[in-house]
Amino acid sequence: MTRIAPASTGVDDATAERLAAALRCATISREDPAETNLAEFDRLAAHLEQAFPLVHRHLEWETFGHSRLYRWNGTAAEHDTGSGTVAAAAGARTSAAAILLAHMDVVPVDDEKGWTHPPFAGAVDGDFIWGRGAIDDKSRVLAILEAVESALAEGVRPQRTIYLAFGHDEEVFGEAGATRMAGRLRELGVRADLLLDEGGVITTRVADGVDRPVATIMVGEKGFATVRLSVVDVGGHSSMPGRQTAVGRLARAVARVQDHPFPLRLTPVTLEMVTRLREVMSEPRRTLLGWTGVAGPAIARILALRPQTEALVRTTTAPTMIHGGVKPNVLPQRAEAFVNFRILPGDSVADVLRHTRKVVRDKKVVVELAGATSEPTPDPAAGPEVELVAELAREVVPGIVVTVGIVPGATDSRHYDDLAVTRCNFAPIVLTGQDLERIHGTDERISRVNYARLITFNKLLIARLARFA
Repeated sequence: MTRIAPASTGVDDATAERLAAALRCATISREDPAETNLAEFDRLAAHLEQAFPLVHRHLEWETFGHSRLYRWNGTAAEHDTGSGTVAAAAGARTSAAAILLAHMDVVPVDDEKGWTHPPFAGAVDGDFIWGRGAIDDKSRVLAILEAVESALAEGVRPQRTIYLAFGHDEEVFGEAGATRMAGRLRELGVRADLLLDEGGVITTRVADGVDRPVATIMVGEKGFATVRLSVVDVGGHSSMPGRQTAVGRLARAVARVQDHPFPLRLTPVTLEMVTRLREVMSEPRRTLLGWTGVAGPAIARILALRPQTEALVRTTTAPTMIHGGVKPNVLPQRAEAFVNFRILPGDSVADVLRHTRKVVRDKKVVVELAGATSEPTPDPAAGPEVELVAELAREVVPGIVVTVGIVPGATDSRHYDDLAVTRCNFAPIVLTGQDLERIHGTDERISRVNYARLITFNKLLIARLARFA
């Protein structure tokens, strides 16, 4: 029987140091792969192999660039070859218990001088482990490995196979890591009960009208697309302008896009989210949510009042970059702007283009996609394993209320959607609104208690999979 230490006391120094050592590896993803420092990824790989020897001795594993795919064979996998590589089982149909995802790369640091500790120092004090990636997402990589290493030391083995997939380029869309690992799992014929990745957390004082901590298990994610608006003109001297310069035409187009957002819409997942929260809400919200059938539009309008919840009820529009002109007294020959859309399930990338062209209403403004795109999760819904994740979350953090939602951003999970019956994006760490701002921001850190919660959650999950899978 796996012994699970309580999470309330926080991790010990040795466990904290293993995470801190990973945070000292500056595994920054760059959109131009030539700018990525691969030596830092090599350092992290060497640390993982040294810190978790049982994992690397007993699990089959292979690499895809710097991404790492592990196979922990279950006792019921009679077709396993035991040859030491994941690829050896190619062609065999594998019914797996779970695919546990996390990623090892991090985003760059904009304001290094504003950090309490240098972002890649891996500082540890009595309360926190500091550094870029402490929450997003190295803590989950290390917590999963801590749990598996502990289980192996106790002789625990799952009944059905578990896969661990750690990407190296999630922050730049996962094309070289997650895409290839998901492709390998398809070659193996893998179909898992549970896909677990980053996304939802437990928040305090974030949900209006709810006093208890709220655990949001995400069951899908929004899509994304960036649209380029561009204008070309003849230019000339600013003393003799035409009726509309390239910059002026572009500015009007951007204003139209921002002033005409996608319509509000209450999706089935958002409806389930508010229904689950209703019982712990104060009046008059509780009564209003009891009439979702007729009050749906009103609920959508209420959610749209805050940016944090508006993303739940519409495809969002965010102008993010604008360029044009070379000198104050020269008419610009070209101007361009970029608008980022996060696409609600039910809308599509094609809808984004149609909507943008419709509201711009100017044939001299070229509207086109720029960069990578991703469609939203089709028909996201809470699968059967959501209740298992909820049960374990309540065990780790008693007194929470559990609901569902969709990830407003993009994660590696989208590459694996067809490989599991139930998708959950969730980690049982308790964060305030201020804590959430540290993710991709200044002073990213994870408390010792939250890191203990992560490890405990993964130990409990493995124990359940070993007993009941």
